[in-house]
Amino acid sequence: MAKVLGILLLLIVATPSLGMVALATLMSPAVVSCSIERLSVGPIPESLTARTRDGHSVTLNRQQLTHAATIITVGTQTAGVGRAGVLVALMAGLTESTLRMLSNSSAYPESADYPNDGDGSDHDSLGIFQMRPATGWGGVVDLMDPRYQARAFYGGPTGPNGGSPRGLLDIAGWQALDPGVAAQSVEVSAYPDRYQNYQPVAEDILRALTRAPAPPDADPAVPETTRIAFPLPAGSYTDTSSYGWRTDPFTGKRAFHAGSDLAAAGGTPILAIADGVVTFAGRRGGYGNLIIVEHTVAGERVASFYAHMWDAGIHVSIGSTIAAGQHIADVGSSGRSSGTHLHLEIHPGGAAQPSVDAMDWLATHAAEGLDGAAVVPARCVAGG
Repeated sequence: MAKVLGILLLLIVATPSLGMVALATLMSPAVVSCSIERLSVGPIPESLTARTRDGHSVTLNRQQLTHAATIITVGTQTAGVGRAGVLVALMAGLTESTLRMLSNSSAYPESADYPNDGDGSDHDSLGIFQMRPATGWGGVVDLMDPRYQARAFYGGPTGPNGGSPRGLLDIAGWQALDPGVAAQSVEVSAYPDRYQNYQPVAEDILRALTRAPAPPDADPAVPETTRIAFPLPAGSYTDTSSYGWRTDPFTGKRAFHAGSDLAAAGGTPILAIADGVVTFAGRRGGYGNLIIVEHTVAGERVASFYAHMWDAGIHVSIGSTIAAGQHIADVGSSGRSSGTHLHLEIHPGGAAQPSVDAMDWLATHAAEGLDGAAVVPARCVAGG
């Protein structure tokens, strides 16, 4: 790289115009678009008030900001997006739905069965970006998942669209476009000029939700846990659906269940299984509301998933440091759930690794509070 820069400097001296063209080519977004720019999402506030370009005040609640955090997170995990692409996506989501996951019961009645923030009625559009199944964006089950919608909006080689419809990364030279024009290029709206109005709000969201990433040499390790705790108070739960193959309570088909379902009354405290750091807290597909905590147990990274809480049932935020046995949430029944319960997953190796039988793992690690409740057949109502 040093030699290349040296040659460019000679070009600039000898032939200024040629040298500047070469330097611009080297530094252009298109050349470096394969890189991943990390935006670290911090704690999500309860609300955020910002002003649009034309001066109107917009107040977003925690649920809307959680969707914004999902858009940011997916963007940082997608090569070529970076902050500029995330800004475009936030502008599009704000314009289309004010960052709400909208069902559309008139076009697709089944969409109301998925977690949503309200019901829309624009043609057959669904979700945050108001994507239409009829135009190839995906099926109802796909488009009612915020992460899928974000991946589809970004598109590119890892997107689910295959370039049709086009996501942001499928649009040549999008980095050189005005962010509002880039958003319109994906959305293809009948009102192309409205996206620019939300750019100040999107900028405020990025400032409020992101923080500077840790330096490359920072130690990412989570401290060793001091103990292991069972995630529900003794005597408060019944094991209704164990880890492994079962008959899915929604489809009636044989399917693999990646967690353990512990039926309990709504509002029962959910406790962290170990000391750790919260890496996710918000809505995620069929999980409904989900908390992910990363731990270190006997020198190994372990992630625990706690799912199906109601919106008011999450008491921690991304980046929170928590202790084993800490009250982090309350039992609820959000997402793909047919009764109040905790869906618990344990992932040795971290959140990206496969889960194991949570009850066996807790027993093996002598979890405090494990009371050996009777197992009820998987046909019981609390499935998810």
